[in-house]
Amino acid sequence: MSEDIAEDVKPKLSLVINYEGTQITVKVKHNMPFKKIFDAAEKRFGKEPGTFKFTYDGKRLRAENTPVDMEMEDGDIIDAHLEQLGGGTIIC
Repeated sequence: MSEDIAEDVKPKLSLVINYEGTQITVKVKHNMPFKKIFDAAEKRFGKEPGTFKFTYDGKRLRAENTPVDMEMEDGDIIDAHLEQLGGGTIIC
């Protein structure tokens, strides 16, 4: 029975967030929504909430997903990118 309890308790996960060559490490629970992770990363990089878009293995991370959803492991790297707006055609 004690084995069942031990299996239910998951340790925290260390994730590395990379922005322009600067890396920070955050310790999170496996089931923590990325929204909380994103907010913490933006604060530590000195940016306003919503400034970054985050990717893992080339896939965009959604705020409502969790590390479990993405099958992340300890030490995995999340890339932070500045959000680009626009891109429309310019007529001269």
